[in-house]
Amino acid sequence: MKLQVTQENLTKALNTVARVANTRNTLPILGNVLLKTVDNRLSVAATNLDIAITHYIGSKVSEEGAITVPARLMQDFVSSLPNGVIDLELDENKLHISTEQYNSTINGVSAEDFPIMPAISKGTTWQVPSLVFKKGLQQVVLAASSDEARPVLTGVYLHSFEDELYMVATDSYRLAERTLQKTKDKTSLLVPGSAMQDMLRILGDDDEPVVITHDEQQVLLQVGEIELVSRLIEGSYPDYRKLIPAKFEVTATLSRADFTNITKVSSLFARESAGSVTIKVDELSKQVSIRSVASQLGENTASATAEIKGSGEVTLNSRFLLDALHVFTGNTIKFSFNGKLDPCLLTDPDGKGYKHIIMPLRS
Repeated sequence: MKLQVTQENLTKALNTVARVANTRNTLPILGNVLLKTVDNRLSVAATNLDIAITHYIGSKVSEEGAITVPARLMQDFVSSLPNGVIDLELDENKLHISTEQYNSTINGVSAEDFPIMPAISKGTTWQVPSLVFKKGLQQVVLAASSDEARPVLTGVYLHSFEDELYMVATDSYRLAERTLQKTKDKTSLLVPGSAMQDMLRILGDDDEPVVITHDEQQVLLQVGEIELVSRLIEGSYPDYRKLIPAKFEVTATLSRADFTNITKVSSLFARESAGSVTIKVDELSKQVSIRSVASQLGENTASATAEIKGSGEVTLNSRFLLDALHVFTGNTIKFSFNGKLDPCLLTDPDGKGYKHIIMPLRS
């Protein structure tokens, strides 16, 4: 293998893939990245056996070849080099890296030992605009569970319902649903939340399509010169639509900035009680107030003016509420609930397509 690449392109590719390389795995080679020439391009890839990411970059290839090298060392070393052209040359399992001022050798391991994710041979393919997919992930993936005891809830559920494509995640304490686009295809796949977190880091601000190909075991997400392959989670996703009430007795529409501020201030006094705050909606005073009590520190009540229908109060986890408020993009928020133990719904009254549900705490 003998080729030339730019330091900028190689650094970008290594930063994209190296995060899935894991030196703590029982297979030492999973701590390496695979460098391989493919059609006058350099393929840079890493995998942890559940997720694989490949980034293709333009290069001037003199000799074909492949090698794996330690991911962390390669990433740190290349990012430290000055901008310009880098020469890569393979001699047996030693990768020689040189520039005008630097000359280094990294000991590699044969590419034949590197595990490759099986290809999707008979899959279904569709696509979503990159900016739509990115916004959906930003608003949904935070609600996915990290508890491996219930694997289904650790995923992001992509599915079609009544000619719409949806992205959903829930950890049973909160639920986020985003409408992506119209569709006539029947879709149902459960992608690990960790893979979607990696995808979110990959997506830029270019509105090129995310091309999605999947079969019953795997999904391939492609955007530009980057590919992410992940195993799908097996199992049936809960019928979450039954959780969402059709009508609400209490609704408050207020400034998102005001709601965020009073929640943030109240959360400072809620640390002793695991973030628990009580939200009171009063139709007479047209106020939404949030109260929190810390027996050792004191107590706090913060209020904001709102358009209100109905009165009531509910106790929520302030961290969940702040997480939700931060991923909305509009200036106003509609906050709706029924009884003290019924789900609370946050929506943007000016923009359709996103719902965020938080389950109350027992006060």
